Order: sequence, then structure tokens, then C-alpha cells
Amino acid sequence: MFSRPTWRSRTLYQVLATVCVLPFALPLFWIVQISFSGSGPVENYSAVIVKTPFFQFFLNSVVIAASAVVIVFVCTMLAGYALAKLGLRGRNVIFMIILAGLMVPAVAMTVPYFLMVRKLDLFNNYLAVIVPLCAGILPMTVLLTRNYLVGVPNELLEAAKIDGAGTFRTLIRIVIPLSKPIIAVVMVWSFLQAWNNFFLPLIMMPKSQMQTITQIPTYFTSAYGSDIGKIFAALTLICIPIVILYLAFQKYFEQGLTAGAVK
Repeated sequence: MFSRPTWRSRTLYQVLATVCVLPFALPLFWIVQISFSGSGPVENYSAVIVKTPFFQFFLNSVVIAASAVVIVFVCTMLAGYALAKLGLRGRNVIFMIILAGLMVPAVAMTVPYFLMVRKLDLFNNYLAVIVPLCAGILPMTVLLTRNYLVGVPNELLEAAKIDGAGTFRTLIRIVIPLSKPIIAVVMVWSFLQAWNNFFLPLIMMPKSQMQTITQIPTYFTSAYGSDIGKIFAALTLICIPIVILYLAFQKYFEQGLTAGAVK
């Protein structure tokens, strides 16, 4: 039997954990600290909010990120469930084709995306950003979700089938409630990729009213200099939703990422 850790060992573990976390926390601390420089925190943050279309860009980012999260979640759960539990013919081949998307650099797809958007006349349309974003996110989320669902006991699914539950009902009633950790991973990862994207909105939605929050720092740069304090104030505000989302799903996110990556 294992003895309970003493207060000394707990204190030592806490100190070691804090030391390990510091290198990752320091960049966030430096961002906030630099955002207070120059004209001061009040002037810097008020300038970001008042002197730029902050709320319009924020709304655009919310629409894109929320749409990407919903689409990726639905497609990922359906694909992961099918590949892990339905015994489809050629599922390994399909899985490998999906994984091939991880080997394609996003930059290499820029020209095809641009030509498709131009042909479909989708410039300055949210779909011009949402669709390629989802296509780029799905290979990773399908990989993690499929690996996670492989570990779900088949006996539970067979019991649901005996009780008369169909494939879709089993997914809704059995699989999804057991998949909260990997769902948290899918949601946080999708939101992070969509929220932080800078390049796609810039080229697919050139109209100024359609830009996203990642364009805000460019309002404080010019050929003759940059206002560092205001740029970092903008970066701090951009990071806040990501930090809040991660803290909200931290427990499930860590469990799901570990399980989906190891199995």
C-alpha cells in the first residue's frame, strides 16, 4: 500500500510544479507588463477599444470561431465514431487519407483556396474563412477523437443496440456523454485555431468591416514606428477569451489530450 504524502513532499511537489510552469507563464506576464508601458495602461487599453473598430472585429471573430467550433465538433464526432466503432469497409484507408491532411502545409493551400473563393464569388463572406479553417482543423481533431473512442468499451454499444438504440441514438446517448474530455479538446483546439488566424481573413475578406480581431495590432504600426504599449494591449485583449476558455475546460482538456494522443 502507498502511504499518504507528507506536507513536506506536497510542498516540494508544489514548488517543482511551479518552477516547471514559470517558463510558460512568463510570456503572458511580459505581454501584460509591456502593455502598461508607453502612455500607461489606461491610455493604451482605451486606445485599443476606442480608436479602432474593436467591437466590430471582435464580433467577426466570434462568428468565425463559433461557426468553426460547431462545424468541427459535428464532423469530428461523426467521423471519429464511424472510424472507431462502426466497422466500415476501408475505414483504415479513409483514416489514412484524413491523416494526410496533417502533412499538407497550410500555406501550400492558399492559392487553391483563393482561386476557389474567387470562382464562387465568396470574397467578404464568412464562409470564405470558415470552410478552409475547418478543413485544416479536422485532420487533427479526427485523429485524437478516433483514438479516444477506440477505448470506449464495445459492450456499452452492444447493450444499447440490444435495447433498441440505433447508430445515431447510441452516439447521442452513449458515446458523447462518455467523450467529454475529447470534446473539450476539440472545442478548445478549434476555437484557438480560428480565433488566432490572421492570414485567411486578411486575404479572403479584404473589406475593412469584415476583418477580425487579429488585425487590431496593425492599427498601431506604421512605416515610421510602432506604439509598442498599444500593440501589446491589443494582444492582451486578444488572449483573454482563449485563457478563459482553457480555464473553463482545463480538467477535461488535459484528460482528453492525453488519452487521445497515447492510445
